[in-house]
Amino acid sequence: MIRHLLLCLFSSALLILSWPPVGFPFLIFGAFIPLFFVVDNCSSKRWIFIYCMLVFLCWNAFVTYWIWHASAFGAIAAIIVNSLLMTGVFVLFHAVKSSFNDRRRWWALLVFWLSFEYIHFQWDLSWPWLTLGNVFSHFPEVVQWYEYTGVLGGSLWILLFNMVFFHSIKNKKKYTLAYVILLSIFLSNFLISERGDVQEIEVVVVQPNVDPYVEKFDGLTSEEQLKRFIEVAETKLDSSVDFLIGPETAIVNGLWQQNIDYSTEIKLLRQLLVKYPNLHIIIGATTYAVLDDDQKDKPWARKFRNSQDHYAVYNSALQLSLDDYSIYHKSKLVQGVEFMPFSSVLDRFDFLTIDLGGISGSLGTQQERVVFESPKAQLAPIICYESIFGQFTTEYVRNGASLFTIITNDGWWKDTPGYKQHLHYARLRAIENRRAIARSANTGISAFIDSKGHIIQSTKWDEQIAIRQTLKTNNTQTLYVRYGDYIGRLSSFVASMFLLFTIVKRATNKR
Repeated sequence: MIRHLLLCLFSSALLILSWPPVGFPFLIFGAFIPLFFVVDNCSSKRWIFIYCMLVFLCWNAFVTYWIWHASAFGAIAAIIVNSLLMTGVFVLFHAVKSSFNDRRRWWALLVFWLSFEYIHFQWDLSWPWLTLGNVFSHFPEVVQWYEYTGVLGGSLWILLFNMVFFHSIKNKKKYTLAYVILLSIFLSNFLISERGDVQEIEVVVVQPNVDPYVEKFDGLTSEEQLKRFIEVAETKLDSSVDFLIGPETAIVNGLWQQNIDYSTEIKLLRQLLVKYPNLHIIIGATTYAVLDDDQKDKPWARKFRNSQDHYAVYNSALQLSLDDYSIYHKSKLVQGVEFMPFSSVLDRFDFLTIDLGGISGSLGTQQERVVFESPKAQLAPIICYESIFGQFTTEYVRNGASLFTIITNDGWWKDTPGYKQHLHYARLRAIENRRAIARSANTGISAFIDSKGHIIQSTKWDEQIAIRQTLKTNNTQTLYVRYGDYIGRLSSFVASMFLLFTIVKRATNKR
């Protein structure tokens, strides 16, 4: 038991030391080997659960502890639930491995894990922060082929390498062909070349540096914050700038969509547009909308106090030009903060959603990914948490986006690895879609990222500043944009076949 515990701690240490923002990612290629030996030698389902839970609790706690700064309950829930789900993959593997020979059972583990990561992108408890393929986000040079596979291709690469090395050590054999194949994936990065129709545009990103705990929702009024934003922006603006990008919820006061042009904040921004008539402003805001009768049964519908009518609250992105505006509502919401998971069952517990200032409770979403149109570029208005979902962001490209903007407020996590990891994950979206990114964060890090995932320019934490950069647009669609997470879909199908075969075989043996 002591040997197994030491092996588990070794696995968790390698996982932790490989992770961004400062880890060495290639340690991940041996991180699962000690755990594989434990699982292979252990016949007790209870002990497999204990050993795996130890590994994944340590990994989750050390890498995502920073959630604690926003909510102690949220941090504990996220760490425990995610660890349980990861452990469940190995418990399921233990349940089916007796039905297959040694080689097939390890293929079962491979597709079970990939299926877990794929499903973890889709459902209400989605928390794909520790998707294995994310480990290379601060070394984008080695995963340029994500434009073909997405981040699940990285997870597949990691698991295959660990399994090949495990069997090589266990059987004292050399798997030369497997090493060559896996190494060729690494070398394929050097064959990637830039493609597509390219147009250069001038972008200014503002980092207003408003403290989310002290100033944003209590200390400063919405108008004062917006005046600060404009003042900082004008240090970099001139008539040649095409886009000005502001962070998530830069406009704190709720804007009613039906009367948006009458708000004080929009009037202030229109005054800036009069000075720069060719400018387009993209900025985050809290917005409200009265719902039609057919939307009153939505889980985010809220009833007016003295009326039968309903309304919705949104975390939105606005694009303003001199005489027009467009709006997009954030649709990948943070569970426990912006919505209650499984609302049809847990709707009565909606009051437990964590209030981080401003609007709490379930927010509204929309079905389609809106792309902001302009004469020079079509921009994807990605809001905060949405930027860690690969297949989700490809929908913007399929709708015509030639450039990505990410607006976020990472100040909740204070000066911890959390906001740095969030920045690095955005680099993978640039590679998958081959789109440059202009990223505006309220308190850091704001940055410009090119289509190969390289950070061209960035700000510091806790810095009030505007930065300016020339970015290139791209109109091509990568293979990943066209087919999405096909690795996850295929793995889910194969995993279902493994489970079905196991059930049938056990039923037959009982008879």
